[in-house]
Amino acid sequence: MTQVHDVKSTHTINIIMAVALVLITILISAAAQAGDTKKLTQEAEREETLKGEHNGQVMLVNGQSKAWEATSQQWLNLDSFWQNWADNRGGITWGRSKDYPPYEQINEQDTLLIELESGTCMMEFWHSRWRRANDVRRWDDAFNTYSACNKVFD
Repeated sequence: MTQVHDVKSTHTINIIMAVALVLITILISAAAQAGDTKKLTQEAEREETLKGEHNGQVMLVNGQSKAWEATSQQWLNLDSFWQNWADNRGGITWGRSKDYPPYEQINEQDTLLIELESGTCMMEFWHSRWRRANDVRRWDDAFNTYSACNKVFD
C-alpha cells in the first residue's frame, strides 16, 4: 500500500513541476516579448523625433537602413529615398533596366536604376559617364554598399 501511495505522490509532484515549468516559460517569454515591444516602440519614437543632419543621411532603424529626406522631413527606406529624389527631378530618365541606354542618347544628369543579380543601384550620368548617384550627390557612404551599388562597376 505504501508503494502505491509513493508512486502516486511522485507522479503528482512530476505533473505539478511540469505545469510550473510551462508557466515559468510562458512568463519569461511574455516578459521578453514585452521588452522587445518596448524596444521597438522606443526605436519608432526615436525615428519620429530624430531629425536628420543632412539630406541622404542613413540611420539603422529596427535593423533596416533609413535615409533622411530633408524636403519631407522624414526617414525613408533607401529605395523610397531614391525614388523620391528622382521624382522631384521629373522621374527616372531611363527607368529600371539591366542594360545601359545607348551612349549617344544620354544627357548630362540622366538617371537610371540599374538592375544586377544582387539588386539595384541608382545611377546618374555625370561628366560623360555613368556614376552611382551617391558618388555625384554625396548623400551617405552607406548608399555605396546598399543593394547592388557595391557591384555596379565589377
